[in-house]
Amino acid sequence: MSYAKSKFKHKDLPVNDIGLTYRDYEGAISTLCAGCGHDSISSAIVHACAELSIEPHKIVKMSGIGCSSKAPNYFLNNAHGFNTVHGRMPSVTTGANMANKDLTYLAMSGDGDSASIGLGQFAHVVRRQLNMVYMVANNGVYGLTKGQLAATSDKGVISKTGDVSLFNDIDLCTMALQLGASFVARCFSGDKRQLIPIIKAAIAHQGFAFIDIISPCVTFNNHQDSTRSYDYVQDHVITGAITDFVPVKDEISCEIPEGTFEDVCLHDGSIMRIQKLDQSYDTNNRYKAMNDIEEHKSKGEILTGLLFIDPTARTFHELNDTTDTPLNQLKQEVLCPGERILGSINNSFR
Repeated sequence: MSYAKSKFKHKDLPVNDIGLTYRDYEGAISTLCAGCGHDSISSAIVHACAELSIEPHKIVKMSGIGCSSKAPNYFLNNAHGFNTVHGRMPSVTTGANMANKDLTYLAMSGDGDSASIGLGQFAHVVRRQLNMVYMVANNGVYGLTKGQLAATSDKGVISKTGDVSLFNDIDLCTMALQLGASFVARCFSGDKRQLIPIIKAAIAHQGFAFIDIISPCVTFNNHQDSTRSYDYVQDHVITGAITDFVPVKDEISCEIPEGTFEDVCLHDGSIMRIQKLDQSYDTNNRYKAMNDIEEHKSKGEILTGLLFIDPTARTFHELNDTTDTPLNQLKQEVLCPGERILGSINNSFR
């Protein structure tokens, strides 16, 4: 079966600063399961990039293997893209970033792609502070291969087929904090009012920005024994920091009373109640963020929001003093200066 997306655009659609509408940032029609949280993530990315007025051809979509890694096909049709080998997206992104650091790198991964086969590569791309946005669509199962438990599944949960998770879960937010990520957040795919500003802030951040997005699998992990189901998440989600992204050129005011709650309607029609903590939440304390994650987890709660940010962190290119000119713009004689220059370099070590 083939799918064709209408190219019709309503004449009154609002345009951004570069004359594009959000339709210009969309992708192909999704073939994921109806109600999949990944589609809400794609929608949030579309709106975030449109609101930031980023030229689509200056964005690179990177992904690995899995349901989550199919998602980049459903947003930013006019962006560059690379669907890599399973678990190897970080190294391919590093190579692309070395060739052209002037582009914006948005990476979509999953719990299997990052917390299992790609765990080693995930660890190293974090500690190297590569300037990118790394998003994990975390549903706790391998949805593309029929629902096996993932490494992010909580210990003791039962899969749809009756298998019990016997091992401790890997918390990618905690790991990202330990390894030095300068921007760490956790969101729920059904809460775009929180997710869109977080993505916008992550794109604007200079350094490694990590977002763990709880994204329920409606086919294999939306049952009563799951801690990644719609019902469980809506009953246990806690918002850490109330976040809005304010572009430098366009001030946005937002007044949310401290200590109150608001009800958010999810895309499956259910209601999630988010308890707002007070504005004193410290997003600059890496160790407190790790403790808060574990404290809420011990109570069966999911802490969401901007958990940590270090606006002064140095990026991979700053740490390595790389050339200001992207490598793909350097001429051959600069990239390969020849035998005479190589000889002088060798002689300098003698």
